[in-house]
Amino acid sequence: MLSESSLIWYSVFIGATAIERLVEVRLSNKHAAWSFEQGGMEFGKGHYPFMVILHTGFLFACVGEAWLLERFFDPLFGSLFFAVALLCQFLRWWCIQTLGKQWNTRVILVPGGRRIQEGPYRLFKHPNYMVVALEGLALPLIHNAWLTALSFTLLNAGLMWVRISCEEQALRKFLTLTANNQTHSEDNSS
Repeated sequence: MLSESSLIWYSVFIGATAIERLVEVRLSNKHAAWSFEQGGMEFGKGHYPFMVILHTGFLFACVGEAWLLERFFDPLFGSLFFAVALLCQFLRWWCIQTLGKQWNTRVILVPGGRRIQEGPYRLFKHPNYMVVALEGLALPLIHNAWLTALSFTLLNAGLMWVRISCEEQALRKFLTLTANNQTHSEDNSS
């Protein structure tokens, strides 16, 4: 059953999600500036444009598929996926709040920083990416845009493999440098 009113409400919700993403980008830019002022180093610049394109395209694809392919709205499943999408927003902001100024859409590590292991990070190494994966299913499936859900999930899995590998490698390298600098400082003070 194709309901134009459900498509309109769905489009409004995806639009609100896009606005929320712009708020995230603004916060990320603020955190990036702070990180660079503290001597932060950026890693993985090469994959970042692909991430921006994928996430932007995803929001357009959600609405585009629902309208152009006349995807139906199932009240039961649509409501369930809507609730999951709202839960994802809560979880995303829990991750952002927990990381504080260390949260960023880029991979930037600050000297003297530490790996956060509070909040959702005490349960999972990369909870934000779990939220992104879940949201990648929930948002399109609110209005049965299953092609978008499938495409995003596959593309995002590849991107997350690159991204998480980059973060883990950067953390290992950075923590080793930090440990070596602390050892060097201790040797010089003796």
